[in-house]
Amino acid sequence: MSDFSRLITDWYRLNKRALPWRETTDPYLIWISEIILQQTRVDQGLKYFLKFKKNYPTILDLANAGEMDVLNDWQGLGYYSRARNLHHSAKIVKNELNGIFPQNFNEIKKLKGVGNYTAAAISSFAFNLPHAVVDGNVYRLLSRVFDIDIPIDTTQGIKYFQSLADELIDTTQPAVHNQAIMEVGALVCTPVNPVCNDCPLQSVCLAKQRSTIQQRPVKSKKTKVRKRYFHFLVYSSQGEILLEKRSSKDIWENMYQFPLVEVDQEDTDISQYTKSQRSESATITHILSHQRIFAQFHHFDFIPKKLDGDWIKVKLNEIQEYPIPRLIDRYLEKSAL
Repeated sequence: MSDFSRLITDWYRLNKRALPWRETTDPYLIWISEIILQQTRVDQGLKYFLKFKKNYPTILDLANAGEMDVLNDWQGLGYYSRARNLHHSAKIVKNELNGIFPQNFNEIKKLKGVGNYTAAAISSFAFNLPHAVVDGNVYRLLSRVFDIDIPIDTTQGIKYFQSLADELIDTTQPAVHNQAIMEVGALVCTPVNPVCNDCPLQSVCLAKQRSTIQQRPVKSKKTKVRKRYFHFLVYSSQGEILLEKRSSKDIWENMYQFPLVEVDQEDTDISQYTKSQRSESATITHILSHQRIFAQFHHFDFIPKKLDGDWIKVKLNEIQEYPIPRLIDRYLEKSAL
């Protein structure tokens, strides 16, 4: 489709959102923005981008920071492995690449947590290299415009859509083309109730002509959601409270929480842990992409004399200085501690 790129880029120049990472070609800042925007809405990610830009203005600043500080600045954004990957990769750039951010697709892709999409985005936005981006917005837009019924979550689908995106990209202005195709997908060709009358591709959209918009894109399977049952033991007394550091290869790695008892079933008897509790809060349900956590908080008006494992005693008014999961943050917002 020879007019594809022209149609979306003309629309983009008139309708694009003013976003700070679009005002720079610094690959470090573009990398920060792309990692933040993985699994995150633009309006939520914006304040985190500005925070990281302020606190870590260069990749060396990020590399020299402590992991606890980086995780704390990421707090509330979720998917904390992204923050750890950023920090890890910054140290690699400092120690192995003389502090210079890699400048081509293949080298960028070697950074931890960077896949084909992110490498294509950085290499095109920072260096104007002709690598087509394919994210959720692009999958949706292409599957509708060309009425493609190949599942996007299969090896065949991933290869097919990448090949199609590669064919469509305008190699004379890849950065603008990539921004445009994602912006049309994000603002016009939305998952629900797409604004077809405002779409620059409406005249050539096969799914619109065939009334298959709601059936595109196709996915072969649904993600299985794991249910987990957490019982947090909240020991507090005289302005102090107990925390423990999560060290296992699991969600919230290296972050802090209240001492935890995890059980397999909702009705598991945990009375051996809660005999001295003061009260039990209502369950808080916390939803992650592949997990649903049902958490109960058991309150104790004392701190044990003997602390187990990674338990540490901290001042209650200093708890926010520790990187804590959003679930714990939600609890603290409602509790009377």
